[in-house]
Amino acid sequence: MKILDRLATSDTPVVMELTATHDISTPAIVETKWDNRPTWDNWPKNPAPFDNRPTWDNWNKKSKPRRRAERLLMDTRTIRRTSVTLPALNEPGLYLSNVTSLEGGRGRLAEFHYADADLRDLDLVDTRLMDGRITGLKTHRTRLEKLRVDSVEFTGCDLSSLQWTDSKVSRAVFRDCKVMGATLDDVTLDNVLFENCKLDYSTLTRVRATGPVIFAKCSLRETTLTAADLGAALIDDCDLRLTEFDGGKYRGLDLRGNDLSQLRGLASLKQIVIDHVQTLQLAEALAAELDVTFGEDLDDK
Repeated sequence: MKILDRLATSDTPVVMELTATHDISTPAIVETKWDNRPTWDNWPKNPAPFDNRPTWDNWNKKSKPRRRAERLLMDTRTIRRTSVTLPALNEPGLYLSNVTSLEGGRGRLAEFHYADADLRDLDLVDTRLMDGRITGLKTHRTRLEKLRVDSVEFTGCDLSSLQWTDSKVSRAVFRDCKVMGATLDDVTLDNVLFENCKLDYSTLTRVRATGPVIFAKCSLRETTLTAADLGAALIDDCDLRLTEFDGGKYRGLDLRGNDLSQLRGLASLKQIVIDHVQTLQLAEALAAELDVTFGEDLDDK
């Protein structure tokens, strides 16, 4: 007799336990579509078990549209077809610290408030100002070179004898400021608002508007713009007496809402935007620039 036969006929308790037959449930076949997701994500959704997915996949899918909507609701200033995006200084979680100097560490100053300073000289070179407010600043001499301004408000400032060169200004506001007799060379403007400012007797050379720029209720008396590129700019309700345009690109410059009768350098203002009623103002300015003599004013003798 073989050993297997002996085991099958044995009545020993140990052998009988080993050879006992247990009821095993029939395996169920689940009919579902093939799913190539990793096993950690291949779980029933209801009820949801413990979620052990890695953190890079465990994010809120609805957060992106909300943040996008917040960006679309950023503050802007719009006049007619020109809109300037204003500094975002009221965002939740942004706190502006009071500072006593605009010279930050490593040439960078961010999230700051600089107020009511009275300086003899202000020199900023290779400096970047970000997310801040400058209020009530008064200087007797100002030199700014290679200055980067991003999301900054200037309010009630008096920047005398300003010399500003080789710089870029983005998302900035100048409100109720005096910048008289200033010299700006090679300054790039992008989303900049000048509101109720005095820029009389200034010289703007090679100033470029790479984005929308608005001058609203400003005084530009006897200001000279030389080789400027202001096609993306709008000037509204400003004092333009003896304002001169000396070469440059101004296609698309919106001059509606101003008295143009005393402009100078009309030959440079090709393809600007005006109202029909301003045509007579330009004619008056041209007559003055050409120094014409009207027959009615001639002596009969």
